[in-house]
Amino acid sequence: MTSSNLATSENAVEIGASHIRDSIREAIVERRLAPGTKLSENDVGGLFNVSRTVVRAALQALSYEGLVTVEKNRGAFVAYPSIAEAQQIFATRRLIEPGILREATRHLGKRQIKELRALLAEEERLTSERGQSARRAEIKASGDFHLALAAITGNAILQRFMDELIARSSLVIALYGQSVVSSCGHAEHQQIIDALESGDIEAACRLMLDHINHIEADLDLQAKQSGDLKDVLRL
Repeated sequence: MTSSNLATSENAVEIGASHIRDSIREAIVERRLAPGTKLSENDVGGLFNVSRTVVRAALQALSYEGLVTVEKNRGAFVAYPSIAEAQQIFATRRLIEPGILREATRHLGKRQIKELRALLAEEERLTSERGQSARRAEIKASGDFHLALAAITGNAILQRFMDELIARSSLVIALYGQSVVSSCGHAEHQQIIDALESGDIEAACRLMLDHINHIEADLDLQAKQSGDLKDVLRL
């Protein structure tokens, strides 16, 4: 194989792996793929009509993001975050997202406010709809709000970091969430935008911290004590 053909082949693998990675990540964010779901190379390859080499590259990329766990002799699985990991994810969001708001205000104009409110309008519309597909779309729209704030900063590194944080938050919510509060409160998003539009960045930061705290408070992150086997099995 010539160097030109080799480069073309490698590029095709990269493009195919990127498409699979994005598709699986989106399914995780929308909670269509539950924590612990097995991701067979053969099954994924068949669905996307690609080789196992391409699938393996995609799963490896997702493992770097903490969204997939690859276990020797067992294969790949959607990550199953521990309680400690869940707490660390939300602790990180509390550190990062107020900083995103402060940086976003330096680039915030009428157009950006209009776009944020359009996102909220879509989120509100989905909230009023019924059905599993609408619920999944609402979850994605909710995460998109946080990603849109990161995008306003113009910082590509920060945007990629938030992509991972939001995806990993979705995994945690899928595993430990107790109610619809976990999907992010629409009203709280509205209050954050109102504060940004009025130029009160300190209020916006406080509201963001309260918002993240509310999401985490709805998670069941208490370590479970193993009971007596007879009691557990009700024998």
